[in-house]
Amino acid sequence: MHQEAAPSSLHATLQEELKRYFEHLAGRVQKALFAIPEEHVWTRPFPFGNSLGHLVLHLTGNLNHYIGAGIARTGYVRNRTREFTDPNWYPRSELWQGFRQAVDMVLETLDRQRPKDWLHPVDFPDRHPIRTRLGLFLVCASHMNNHIGQMAYLVQALGQHTGEPPVW
Repeated sequence: MHQEAAPSSLHATLQEELKRYFEHLAGRVQKALFAIPEEHVWTRPFPFGNSLGHLVLHLTGNLNHYIGAGIARTGYVRNRTREFTDPNWYPRSELWQGFRQAVDMVLETLDRQRPKDWLHPVDFPDRHPIRTRLGLFLVCASHMNNHIGQMAYLVQALGQHTGEPPVW
């Protein structure tokens, strides 16, 4: 018979689950980014939408803005428009490194949260109705997941695959 582990605090569970989920999402971004040939990272296979490279820039900017500047107080200044229009076609390794640094910052910020911090107010009224740090972490994870779906579609449109089985 399976014996349950001793229950942990809600705070510790939130930290661990969010960290595990952000790592999972980062792994999916990595699989998509490295599933296509380097020369197609900036390809837009449709007349609408974005390239995989621009989506990675966008996710990097999003995490650095909301979690970095908003919670960790890194001083990051976002240029959201440039995330989708940057004419520089950075090497895939450089894109990945910047994104990974943003994810590592999120994980470190999660580690620094104390039980009372989840309810600490955040002020981004122009972008969404979220009012707390907990809500901001959840929205950022959801946002990443949404764009990972777009990345999966782009990878397929470029004739490649990530090798991932459906996970949900």
